[in-house]
Order: sequence, then C-alpha cells, then structure tokens
Amino acid sequence: MPTDETTPSAALCRIEAAELVPVEQLRRDRQPHLVYLASLTTEKGRRSMRGALDAIAAELSAESERELDADAVPWHQLRYQHTQAVRAGLVARYAPATVNRMLAALRGTLREARRLGLMSAEDCAAACDLKAARGESLPKGRALRKTEVLALLGACDARTRAGARNVAMVTLLYGCGLRRAEAVALDGAHYDAGDASLKVSGKGGKERKAFVGRGAAAVNAWLEARAHVEHAALFLPVDRFDRVQARRLTDQAVFDIMRRLALAAGVEHFSPHDARRTFITELLDRGADLITVQRMAGHAQVTTTQRYDRRGEDVQRRAAELLRLD
Repeated sequence: MPTDETTPSAALCRIEAAELVPVEQLRRDRQPHLVYLASLTTEKGRRSMRGALDAIAAELSAESERELDADAVPWHQLRYQHTQAVRAGLVARYAPATVNRMLAALRGTLREARRLGLMSAEDCAAACDLKAARGESLPKGRALRKTEVLALLGACDARTRAGARNVAMVTLLYGCGLRRAEAVALDGAHYDAGDASLKVSGKGGKERKAFVGRGAAAVNAWLEARAHVEHAALFLPVDRFDRVQARRLTDQAVFDIMRRLALAAGVEHFSPHDARRTFITELLDRGADLITVQRMAGHAQVTTTQRYDRRGEDVQRRAAELLRLD
C-alpha cells in the first residue's frame, strides 16, 4: 500500500510550500492564466476555461486549509509532480472528455508562463507532458424524430408574431443546424432572400454559408411580422401582448422558448443543441458525405461531426427489439 507521502493528494498540497512565490506579486499582465484566457477568441470559451482552471486550483488545494482559485495559483511554479498529481485527481472525479478539456487549459497556461519568461522551456515541457484521459462516455443529447419536429412546429401559432418567430427559429435550428448562440447573433442583413441563405458566424469567428431551403417561407414570414421594428438582429423578443421588442434575443431565451414548445407539443425534453444533432444525423442518414456535413455544421474537425451522429442508436434500438419474449 502506498504511504500518504506518495499518494496524489499528498503531492497536491505541496503547491502551498513556503518557497512558492505568491501569485499576487506578479502584475496582471504577467499572470500566465490571465494571458492565456485573453488569448481565447470567445467569451464562452473564456468562461469554460476559467472554470477548468478553477477546478484545477481546487485540486491543488484539496489537502490544504486554504482553498485556491485560479487567481491564487502560482502557475509558473508548477512542476511535473504537481501536474501529474492534478491529472490523477481530475481523472478520479470527471469524465475523460472533461479531464482533457481541463488539461488543455492547464497546458495553455503553462505555455504562456514559458512565453512570459517565468518558466524554463524544460520545466514547461515536463509539466505539460500529461497523457490524455482515456475512456468513452455515452454521447450527450439525442436526435429528434421527424414527428417531434413537426409537433414543435404545430405548437406555434403562426398567426401571432411570437408564433411566426418560433416557426422561423425551429426551422433554422433544425434545417441549418445552428448553435443557439449563432441563431441569436444573426442580423437581418445576414439573410439573403435571393438564394435563401444565411451568413453564419460560428466559433472562433469562422463564417459559413447556410442554405435555408424550404425554410425560407418561415423566415420571410417572420421578417414581415417584425418589419415595423427597427433593429439589426434577426430574432427579437415578443412580449405577452404579442409586441416585438427592439432588442436582441438571448441564447437563454432560445432555450426557454424551446422548452415551452416542447411542453405544449408533448415532446420529450430536448435542448436546442439536439436540433443540431438531428441536422447532422439526418444529413448523414440521407447519404451526404461526412466532409460536406462537417463544413455545413461549421466543425473544425471531422471527428467532432462524427460525435453528433446518432444513427447508431436507432440501429441498436431496432436490434434490441428483435429479442422478443412473446
């Protein structure tokens, strides 16, 4: 049995040894984690990786009386034994994909420490030499059935402005595979009625062209319903008196709208991102090649697109139904 001195938790607490320089002695523009976070291109990415660094800080102080957050950790003084102990602690608590995201934040911060001259290249390379967490968890979310999509559309009263907006929203989330953040970032000027297409700004500022196809009628109906309100955004809030508000819809509002539609339509719980999973699954199921679907979804890696494919679930479900007891 290992002694307390050799367990990961014992190694974790060494980060608070007296010889370590408090991070507060560094100017903000010299603090590696702040430089790393500033290098990320989206606010969502910064929030996500800040959370990852806070979780790592909690691991580093797990055996200490003082709980650290990312701002209190002397990142430039982490060494191989610290980062290996962090990895061990994270693997014990989180799913592999989450661990690997956290380790990416840790490596990014340490590399900024090297670039700032706070850490030698040798120490940085050793501290960053962390094996990826292995394992495979069940994929998140689900693909919606065609009947469910039709039920959601049927729950929208297209005679109202709110209903017209919701039809257009469901149509674009499902028919173009939009992330909800992409949907609320759309301006009316991003829609080209001539070829029924959208200019979508995705993650990392990458733009792509999305074709609306048969959904153009729904988009046109919403544009007509909100024509009297001057605002750049495509999707706007509608109050309980069916009055369009001159401000941009939030991504949380999209989530809430989809939840209400699901309740009204009797559709099993789903997230707006499940419409994106449905978009990818149906394209692949109908014979679109993987590279084309990757581009249509705006994924940087084809492996990301593959993780959205839910066709295997239907195959397994049909196979399971062959095992009948009657």
